[in-house]
Amino acid sequence: MKRQMIMLAICAAALVVGLCSSFIRADTGKTDDVTGAWRAKIQIMSGVYAEVKDLEFMYAFNAGGTMTESSNYDAAPPGPPAYGIWQKTGARQYEAKYMVWQTTADSIQNEIAKGGGWVPDGYGVLTEKMTLSQDGNSFESSLVFEIFDQQGKLTTRGGEGVGKAERIRF
Repeated sequence: MKRQMIMLAICAAALVVGLCSSFIRADTGKTDDVTGAWRAKIQIMSGVYAEVKDLEFMYAFNAGGTMTESSNYDAAPPGPPAYGIWQKTGARQYEAKYMVWQTTADSIQNEIAKGGGWVPDGYGVLTEKMTLSQDGNSFESSLVFEIFDQQGKLTTRGGEGVGKAERIRF
């Protein structure tokens, strides 16, 4: 009886290990999935950011459809990362929509020194359409950046651009 219990426990453990390893293999073998961390070079071709030639984004696409984006210009002027959502729209096709707060310097430099600092100046909405490469390790994208003022009115400062991203890997 004791021997049967030991054999049953060994078989159960082997089954659990086998199932877990097949799930891990299935998950890491995906090539049609944007979930994970990415680094992109972005070129905005129109609007207020068209003169920026070295814009880069870091993305984190989470399982379940949420995402975070941060750029190398988040500190100019200071602002938080962008937060948003993403969805698969077709074979190797994805769309993301994310929002970022805009800030502007307080109009009087002395106020900045007193702690007045950077004040809210509306928000931006980026809509990005991505095409994932065959191997799943890069994507190319087109994006539209809309900028809204403090009252939520669309401004003319936004623009359109393109991007090329690489998956961050070990």
